[in-house]
Amino acid sequence: MKDTIVFALTSSLELADEICQHLHIERGAIKVNHFADGEILVEPEISVRGRDVFLIQSTSDPVSETYMEVLIALDAFKRASAREVTVVMPYFGYARQDRKARARQPITAKLMADLLQAAGADRIVTLDLHAPQIQGFFDIPIDDLSATSLFGQYYRAKNFQEEVVVVSPDHGGASRARRLSDVIPNSTIAIIDKRRTQPNVAEAINLIGDVEGKIAIVVDDIIDTGGSLLGGINMLYAKGATKVYCACSHGVLSRNALDNIENSQIEELVVTNSIEMSDEKKKCKKIKQISIGYMLAKTIEAIQDHKPVSDIWKIFND
Repeated sequence: MKDTIVFALTSSLELADEICQHLHIERGAIKVNHFADGEILVEPEISVRGRDVFLIQSTSDPVSETYMEVLIALDAFKRASAREVTVVMPYFGYARQDRKARARQPITAKLMADLLQAAGADRIVTLDLHAPQIQGFFDIPIDDLSATSLFGQYYRAKNFQEEVVVVSPDHGGASRARRLSDVIPNSTIAIIDKRRTQPNVAEAINLIGDVEGKIAIVVDDIIDTGGSLLGGINMLYAKGATKVYCACSHGVLSRNALDNIENSQIEELVVTNSIEMSDEKKKCKKIKQISIGYMLAKTIEAIQDHKPVSDIWKIFND
């Protein structure tokens, strides 16, 4: 790892420090200034000439600002003659704008992919893209990691005595629910049939599968306001589930999400630290955060050693 430098921008400092601890290296010094008029200046404070740079930054709130920090940093690294730059973006902002759902809508996820490549990214590492097809928006290598193995390890340790059913909150997440079910012994899957009436608003219509007398684990990629999650939880209890847990890769948790979760019947919400939580969110007793730091560190090692990233999942399957 002699020629490897890990930098972090403003949204992922704690995660980057954990990654560096696992890699036994120091985080690279970089200065990020936000001027009064909103302009951003990013300056690496150490030489990157001929070295492999890994830039850690989730593009969470404020999404557009964190993206601009990444783009400006990429330009700085390229102009400073970095050999290769990998953007480690655990939470890929704008991923929900991955298609034209209505006339005249943009496909902003594709725009972000184009901007990252134009700015100089040589590789992208991300976690649980909202739609796996977003990988096709890139013409550079992209590793779309998954938190499924981490969730499986966490729930196996609970040693549930009742039957377990893994629930997808919509049709699009069925494959994610299947992957989690595959690593939780003797579990089945179910799918909530829901209709999204507008952004951040969805209505649970029906349930495909059986949850009666079982512990339900709802698995999703993003929880934003938590409104559609609550509708699904209420349906699961109405259909006979004994307890409802929830796991999601990215805890956006905006607006009144904390109140929604605290006042719900959910036993526990497990999120990763792909998005750093504020002190207020950490105080929510129903939210449990697990770390992806070790997974990302092993991914960086695999990339540098030219080894398969897919082998990492074996670490968490015991």
